[in-house]
Amino acid sequence: MTGRPLSAEECDRLWRAWTPAEAAERLSSAPPCWYVTGGWALDLFVGGLGREHSDLEIGVPSSRFADIANVLPGYEWDVVGDGHVWPFPEEADDQHQTWLRDPASGLYHLDVFREPHRGDRWVCRRDTSITLPYDELMLHTADGIPYVIPEAVLVFKAKAPRAKDETDFLRALPAMDRSRKSRLSRWLARVHPGHPWLETLSAHGS
Repeated sequence: MTGRPLSAEECDRLWRAWTPAEAAERLSSAPPCWYVTGGWALDLFVGGLGREHSDLEIGVPSSRFADIANVLPGYEWDVVGDGHVWPFPEEADDQHQTWLRDPASGLYHLDVFREPHRGDRWVCRRDTSITLPYDELMLHTADGIPYVIPEAVLVFKAKAPRAKDETDFLRALPAMDRSRKSRLSRWLARVHPGHPWLETLSAHGS
């Protein structure tokens, strides 16, 4: 792998994330192929800011990344992974995170996940047997901001949950209906057998 090491301190110093509303405004001329993901998606699902967010992550089918880049001229893109950063598109196929950088300030504003897909179906990076059509994967706020369903966010957060991931899970859980809890339980059982969240889900009627 090429690129230079990227420290946590540098990430904290260089990130000035857009909000979902700011991103939606800047992406208003892009085709409807993207969606907010990560912790912000759970806040949009629940309805209200649960905690501060250091970044903003959006997902897009990997083959549609150019549709996002084309409506954000004047910025540069970096590939980030395994504690390193390098210019896009160098070795981009092995990583999925792509950070939008303002070349004037050096600050990052957006993290675009180039996601695997099969045609019009999203494919989970954790287990490629898990797929959904995009119209089932995506929800929208009242003002039209697209975001990913909570169970898709949480199956990724479950891999090595930090304190904020545990907080996100417990905050989103009461807002999820039985079908969403059941789907998350099935996905966790497949991807992370024996995960502690399975017991919590069972207690909440998944």
